[in-house]
Amino acid sequence: MTLFILAAGMGSRYGGLKQIDKFTEHGEFIIDFSIYDAIEAGFDRVVFIIKEENYEIFKETVGNRVKDAIKVEYAFQSLDMCMGDHPVPDGRVKPWGTTHAVLCAREYLNEPFAVINSDDFYGRDPFFKVASHLKGLDNDSTEFCMIGYQVENTLTDNGSVCRGICQTENGKLTSIVERTSIFKTDTGARFEEDGVSYDIEPGTSVSMNFWGFTPAVFNGLDRFFKDFLDARGTELKSEALLPNSIGEMIDRGECSVKVLTTDAKWFGVTYAEDKPGTIRRIRQLIEDGVYPDGLWKKR
Repeated sequence: MTLFILAAGMGSRYGGLKQIDKFTEHGEFIIDFSIYDAIEAGFDRVVFIIKEENYEIFKETVGNRVKDAIKVEYAFQSLDMCMGDHPVPDGRVKPWGTTHAVLCAREYLNEPFAVINSDDFYGRDPFFKVASHLKGLDNDSTEFCMIGYQVENTLTDNGSVCRGICQTENGKLTSIVERTSIFKTDTGARFEEDGVSYDIEPGTSVSMNFWGFTPAVFNGLDRFFKDFLDARGTELKSEALLPNSIGEMIDRGECSVKVLTTDAKWFGVTYAEDKPGTIRRIRQLIEDGVYPDGLWKKR
């Protein structure tokens, strides 16, 4: 099984290349913990999607550190890939989004695969749940899966976050809408849209971009990205987001998505102010014996 890690984002809110920011005294990154958990769950290959200009630094840091424990490959996301007849608009520097990132790595994703973000600490339980689902699928299956987090377990104290708000029925995803401005409140969570804020019920299932797919997903992603470019391909900051792509595929009856719920608590570095708290939480997990003190020392 392949773990596909989305690591080409610009990290503009964080203010740096947070995917390779150090969080332990051994110099480990959040990515290291995700890869460690994936190996424990049975994944034997990792593919990073990165900007080509970051290849050497990724290889010298993450890649070389984990290559003895798991097979490592790299794919590149650039603005002119998968564009068809659409030109890249003048002034566009922002990547085209997570749907585009997956499409850019299509040639590497020829077996069931999981998709995660590079800068989110997901916890170990989700990796085992996705691995269990993927092990039962062949490459043509359209029975995908997604980890569903409780919204209150995915928020930061330092600003708003982007999450996919999910509706489910009998354990299956029926709709997902990406909300780009969700923030913590004294009673739970709210999101803003067009200047109006709305409460989110505690326990609401949200996507943290932890998916389980097969290569059968690419037909739907191709169509979604083409439609996106037709409608918004001249814009400088719009993005084709994976949750919206999958939501449309569900609406068309092209796939089903099993929601694998978890009580795991997310933490990460959406903002630079998140880093001290994330360091403390990782240190506590090491002290509690969840992770060894030095992930790759004994592998």
